[in-house]
Amino acid sequence: MDQSSGKIYTLQFGLLCLSNLLFSASFNMMIPELPAYLTSLGGADYKGYIIGLFTLMAGLSRPFSGKLTDTIGRIPVMVFGSVICVICSLLYPLVSTVGAFLLLRFFHGFSTGFKPTGTSAYVADMVPFNRRGEAMGMVGLASTIGLSLGPSIGGSIANAWGIVTMFQISAVFALLSVVILIGMKETLHNRQSFRPALLKISRHEIFEPAVMAPVVITFLTYFSYGALLTIIPDFSAHLGLQNKGLFFTFFTASSIGIRLLAGKTSDRYGRVPVLKIAATLMAISMVVIGLAHTPAVLLAGALLYGVSLGLNSPAVTAWTIDLGLPEHRGRALGSMYIALEAGIGLGAFFSAEWYGNNPEHFGKVFFIMAGVTILATIYLLFVYRNKYVRYARKSIRSHYHKPR
Repeated sequence: MDQSSGKIYTLQFGLLCLSNLLFSASFNMMIPELPAYLTSLGGADYKGYIIGLFTLMAGLSRPFSGKLTDTIGRIPVMVFGSVICVICSLLYPLVSTVGAFLLLRFFHGFSTGFKPTGTSAYVADMVPFNRRGEAMGMVGLASTIGLSLGPSIGGSIANAWGIVTMFQISAVFALLSVVILIGMKETLHNRQSFRPALLKISRHEIFEPAVMAPVVITFLTYFSYGALLTIIPDFSAHLGLQNKGLFFTFFTASSIGIRLLAGKTSDRYGRVPVLKIAATLMAISMVVIGLAHTPAVLLAGALLYGVSLGLNSPAVTAWTIDLGLPEHRGRALGSMYIALEAGIGLGAFFSAEWYGNNPEHFGKVFFIMAGVTILATIYLLFVYRNKYVRYARKSIRSHYHKPR
């Protein structure tokens, strides 16, 4: 891809965004319904594992997806992730025991372990340095639209035609994502053919040290997301919201409104200032959600959380690409996504433990999440001091103000 033109809104970019939207909608449409489905199988005490096992596998697969992204190409990695969604969506209705459900949920994590890594590397190949934040914002916007539509579509289908039909529609969405990817042009030069030896990962290929700072911020800011995915369906029902996906619709709607602005702002003024604001707003949103005693307050917290996530996601992804070496782009992004999955997984697990199916504990869970999130702000304000921040910001500004 020619990055010198400064263009990002090409046909390839549009197709990538559409594929991302369908992929996101596919696995997110089932999220609000899975706790009740697991309960129907007799697994009410294992709700925390729904997100935890999924993110555990996603995290474990990141070193492999990072290495394969840098060797066999971006598109094969993205296709593999989407195909996993197709297979798992079709298998959910066939499981009849708690153990089988949890095993399938674990396997399903391969999808997000691969697709986002390949996608982010593909975007970085396509767009110029000074517009990475904007491009990541647009790709994230497509994912956010899928995230917003998915739970509502899934809830509506499950209520009207049953959960089996909902799983089948989820598979169709993922399959369409694959069809789009197959016709796209690969951006990795000097590709290798896949061979089993590429699955051998040395300890140096697991983590990219240059992106330690984005890794820390990603982990701390996505801890609360795991709690939301696990607790919000029950919290929504407790407060009288019949559609358990409505919270996710509200927070993703507000995220959509801020992503473009956030990406362009981080391109001009730097990633760190945007991330400081994002982490602080996210902590405040956790407090608002924890204080909610009515659906209106809960949804207000959802809107505020969406703004914070919309600021955070494109900035931290672009920062990761800024600091990582081009030849290790997949590894750098894989490191960031390992932190993301670890944050979501641990947030889901601990929130389920603290909640304990006791409605009196809702507030406590989200107040703790606020405390974890504010650590990201503290890290950026008082702990992180690195020459790469000044270098990246200077480079971004010089590229941004360079005559086109």
